[in-house]
Amino acid sequence: MSTLYIYSDKDAGEPLVETGDLKEIARLLQAEGVRFEQWEAGAKITADSTSEDILDAYADAIDRLMTEGGYKSVDVINMSPNHPDKLALRQKFLDEHQHSEDEVRFFVKGDGIFYLHLNERVLALQCCAGDLISVPADTKHWFDMGDTPNFTAIRIFTNPDGWVAKFTGNKIASEFPRYEVLAR
Repeated sequence: MSTLYIYSDKDAGEPLVETGDLKEIARLLQAEGVRFEQWEAGAKITADSTSEDILDAYADAIDRLMTEGGYKSVDVINMSPNHPDKLALRQKFLDEHQHSEDEVRFFVKGDGIFYLHLNERVLALQCCAGDLISVPADTKHWFDMGDTPNFTAIRIFTNPDGWVAKFTGNKIASEFPRYEVLAR
């Protein structure tokens, strides 16, 4: 279930806000300039669906978003519990970083948690199948997919080279609850 937790960036104990209400999540994120919406497939997605099948199933929504945001490329990432690089990839995304472009992800299946460090707060959003998040350029954030990741996501980029991060060096990410604690 999609859930938003909002913490003070000085206290990773109890969240100030916790909600699974999708409209409330969208409202709270929109107030921070973060896009959050749900998409439905235009065709059935199965375990055997290829990346092309997935992109075709969401083509209308992808095309709309690419036109609105001026994005240039799109791909599909599949992470499974037996992925050979799962631990290295998890570690790569766990440190606070920024991008010079929006980080846009749509979860086709499974889930992961985006942590946004904004205005002396940390917003932890568990994104689940059907959720789209667009983290604005230059937003400090990190991502946790757990130690047994199991998700498929569509990634949309402005830069055709894909994911390029500038790490902040701030150790804040290590202070907040990880995927294993927050994911439900």
